[in-house]
Amino acid sequence: MKSDERGDLPAQASESAPVPAHLQTFLAFDYGLRRTGVAVGTRLLRSASPQASIHAAGDARFAEVARRIRAWQPDALVVGVPFHPDGASHENTVRARKFARKLHGRFGLPVYEVDERYSTTAALAEARTPDADAGAACIILEQFLRSLP
Repeated sequence: MKSDERGDLPAQASESAPVPAHLQTFLAFDYGLRRTGVAVGTRLLRSASPQASIHAAGDARFAEVARRIRAWQPDALVVGVPFHPDGASHENTVRARKFARKLHGRFGLPVYEVDERYSTTAALAEARTPDADAGAACIILEQFLRSLP
């Protein structure tokens, strides 16, 4: 991928001036068949806030994602990808990656995948929010934000 002057994110075609790297906003998703957890965060604060989970599938899910993208205007999206404890893929790994590809295809934003093993378990243990899926999305996003330079 090609980087631009904003930092390490891929270049995007845009009519407006680039957002400085330290002000970038990210929208994260903890994909699930019935529910998709959502969180928003910024590179500046390196923290995430839970948002209401999406309780929809198919096109209704993507309509809700589109609404969130319009509301938050993120610079990139982050998707948690689950793996077995030994790192092996499974059915949900394939589903989450397909969701990530669809996000990129539909919205044209950079999409980053994050290993999300145990994020839901951690969210339940931390009790950050009554919505465990949104809590897991926060953990996924904060893990991603910590990985940025």
